[in-house]
Amino acid sequence: MHACMCALELLGMFSSIVAWLCSFATTILPTWISHSTELLPTESYEQGLWESCVMHDNGDMECRAYDTLLGLPQDIKLAQIFMCLGLTTGVLAVLLPIPGLYLINCCKGPEGQRAKRIMKILGGIFCLVTGVEVLIPVSYVAHKTVEHFFDESMSEMLSRPEFGDALFCGWVAGFLHLVSGVLLVSSCFCSKRESDPAPHRRQCVKAIAYSSKSTSEYVCRGT
Repeated sequence: MHACMCALELLGMFSSIVAWLCSFATTILPTWISHSTELLPTESYEQGLWESCVMHDNGDMECRAYDTLLGLPQDIKLAQIFMCLGLTTGVLAVLLPIPGLYLINCCKGPEGQRAKRIMKILGGIFCLVTGVEVLIPVSYVAHKTVEHFFDESMSEMLSRPEFGDALFCGWVAGFLHLVSGVLLVSSCFCSKRESDPAPHRRQCVKAIAYSSKSTSEYVCRGT
């Protein structure tokens, strides 16, 4: 059981760290939405959360930060807020379970073990919350991209938006956050099952003590 608990903890921590790195990459990548047009086949326009870039066919990229955040589309502003929240809760999801790991020799005793389980449960909850916070903006931007792509009112000469690489990275990050949360919470149930003692069976044997008063005694023997 200890090996199972350690495996769940280590897998949960590893996936949580990888998920946070993917979330960070998703936040800073300028490739959330990709635009290409037939008028300029040698160039493509990339749009991110903080800057827009022009990709040339030779691999060069020219990026420029947004002049103002107030004039951005609603889906981009929503993604900025949720991704920043996801990075913050993701840090807590990585740091909180560390004291509760079985390999960390601290918080001994029944109360200490209970505190370690609470730390892991909180870390797992933060992982689940972070996964939702990452999946919401990524999926919403993808939804708006599909709507604009199939908008019949747009001219065929105008560039139509397509999924950028950052969206796929965000989906991976959200999925890994959810998986890490499930693994950490599952490890808590394993540790709780180990800490619960087995029912102590007691077998009582009647012993008759012959004395002057001829009294009987019950002697309980633990097995």
